[in-house]
Amino acid sequence: MSRAALVLAVLVCVAPLGGCGFTPLYAQAGVGSALSHIQVVAPQGRMGFLVGQDLDDSLGHDKGGAPAYRLEMQLTQTRAAHGLNVENVAQRYELDMTVNYTLTDLATGKVATTGSVWSAISYDSAAQPYAGIAARQDTQDRQAEDVANKIQLQLDAWMARSKSGG
Repeated sequence: MSRAALVLAVLVCVAPLGGCGFTPLYAQAGVGSALSHIQVVAPQGRMGFLVGQDLDDSLGHDKGGAPAYRLEMQLTQTRAAHGLNVENVAQRYELDMTVNYTLTDLATGKVATTGSVWSAISYDSAAQPYAGIAARQDTQDRQAEDVANKIQLQLDAWMARSKSGG
């Protein structure tokens, strides 16, 4: 296929997108730019800190601009032992986390939206103490990222609905 034919094929495929009002989620005028004006208030503790940092990163927090919204969260965590061996020692653990959040419009002081996300991640128990601590911390890191991604997706959807008048 010649270069000119390839360019023509790409233009034919992309041209209809301009007329349908398609805007990428993270385009400057899209939903993504509004997400950067959310001030994340992280709960106390390691998991609160991790979720807060991951949300700041995924929302593209604009540290230089004034926030338009405040996001407050309440975390609930549990750890359950699974796969007990003959000595009654757990071989796996499951970490469950529920995050309830409230997004407040700072201009009006009113609640803009609320939501909840849930995540369950498991990890193997290790006989060596350091390996067990490292496995648990790695699992917490992954869970914080998972929860932050789910919250971001819910906020993306809410922003898209509110911008479209829905």
